[in-house]
Amino acid sequence: MTPPLSPVPPVTSTPSATFRPYERLNDPADFRRAFERKRSASDPRMVVHGVENGRDYPRLGISVGRKRIRSAAARNVVKRAIREAFRLSKAELPPGLDLVVVPRGPGLTAAEARRTLPGLAQAIARRIGLKAAKAPTPP
Repeated sequence: MTPPLSPVPPVTSTPSATFRPYERLNDPADFRRAFERKRSASDPRMVVHGVENGRDYPRLGISVGRKRIRSAAARNVVKRAIREAFRLSKAELPPGLDLVVVPRGPGLTAAEARRTLPGLAQAIARRIGLKAAKAPTPP
């Protein structure tokens, strides 16, 4: 006989630990602006392009090409890892910055992205001249 399962407490997240729709880059013009401004920072696993957005919070866009990651399933895994890294590190990211993350290949994990994304975003903010703030405020 198996013992009864103990109830699992519901997982609650604070508003700052969620990925809100207004924090996403959806407009192709926003992606184009980030790529054309030529402000980027990189490490061996990903390139982050950035541009000032005039808001009090950072926004995220992800560009994963089929030439770099052939499998659709692998592309989706990488995108989920990047979104999770952004969600968990929002408090460390500079506000007023649109970030477009381009992974360099398959196999990028959420832990790797979480470690490197804040540092790359801070480097872009320094190049643009933005001041680093500790916590973004939603609109």
